[in-house]
Amino acid sequence: MASKSHGIEDLTQFAAEVIRRSGEEALSYYGKGKPNLKFDDELVTEAELHLTEFYQDQLHAQFPEHQMFEGKQENKGYTHEGKRYLWIYDALDGVANFQAGIPIWGSSLALLENFWPILGMFYMPATGDLFQAQAGRKAFWGKKEISVSEQENINDESLLLTYSRFHHHYHSTFPGKIRDLGCTTAHICYVATGRAEAAVITNESYRGLVAARVIIEAAGGKIYKMDGGEFFLDEYMDGQRIDDHLMVVAPDTCSQVRNYLQEIS
Repeated sequence: MASKSHGIEDLTQFAAEVIRRSGEEALSYYGKGKPNLKFDDELVTEAELHLTEFYQDQLHAQFPEHQMFEGKQENKGYTHEGKRYLWIYDALDGVANFQAGIPIWGSSLALLENFWPILGMFYMPATGDLFQAQAGRKAFWGKKEISVSEQENINDESLLLTYSRFHHHYHSTFPGKIRDLGCTTAHICYVATGRAEAAVITNESYRGLVAARVIIEAAGGKIYKMDGGEFFLDEYMDGQRIDDHLMVVAPDTCSQVRNYLQEIS
């Protein structure tokens, strides 16, 4: 996988350092949305542009031969050269929380080698939480190893994380708590830690999910279609939006959670 010149541990260290530094940059914009606006688009756009440029500068200074995902990727040729590394940086997830001063938001970073995912990270600057995993290895929250919930049966203590208009789309008999915390990647990471049993997500993109996929799979979970079918994230590398509703859950409890949800026709 990773070359001798840039081993996976070196790449992981670079990723952790740069995502924390970009988080420090993001904090200079955090909570500074105009109080007379419900959502300050201008602030969010300015922050995202600055953070993306900051990350790009850091990447090119350290690894000038590496590529940065620009929203879609068409060249899938195999190579042994440095350009086989493709970094996918998502500057802000949870933008409504970010501009309003609510701490559940963050930045994600993934690394692909010849279009095969090898690393995923999500950093929440306001709380200091760093979630990370190398593909095929263990997942971590800080230095603590994490895994999806081992709970065999859903009950009234279970937690389902959803999106803002979930109740417009589904009738639910889920016996536990249902919450929307306003940040998809945080929801996925909370499933990875076992703090939530499942998350239902929608209106996503390849950029927004690629790092979280590495983390949730390393923690023993998976992203499914709502009918329980396989979901293939790589089909969306061309930049198209993911319109399907998706479920993030441990494989053993996927069918249980699905049975509590009925789509409103």
